[in-house]
Amino acid sequence: VQLQASGGGSVQAGGSLKLSCAASGRSFSAYALAWFRQAPGQEREFVAVARIPGSTTYANSVKGRFTLSRDNAKNAVYLQMDSLKPEDTAVYYCAGDLRGNYYRASSYTYWGQGTQVTVSS
Repeated sequence: VQLQASGGGSVQAGGSLKLSCAASGRSFSAYALAWFRQAPGQEREFVAVARIPGSTTYANSVKGRFTLSRDNAKNAVYLQMDSLKPEDTAVYYCAGDLRGNYYRASSYTYWGQGTQVTVSS
């Protein structure tokens, strides 16, 4: 099972990026898919999760600016990030197969390799 994250890059504050996470090896249509991020020297933190049967939950810090969506036919999940701030700078990871509290990184079985997002002021 592999999760492949892509779409990171460098943008100025106020800009947008869209991250993609493609799953392979199994169908994730029946499993939760989430995004986490980790800034240098900090712990990995929850960003958003798309749970089954369809609820989506966001961290307060990104609510109203980020939008998570999933395409079960493509076995993929996306994170549209708008109104980016310098504090959004981090490596973003996708995760799958939730087995515990959705906001804990340790609750997820599968992880992508991460994609860097850098927001300059």
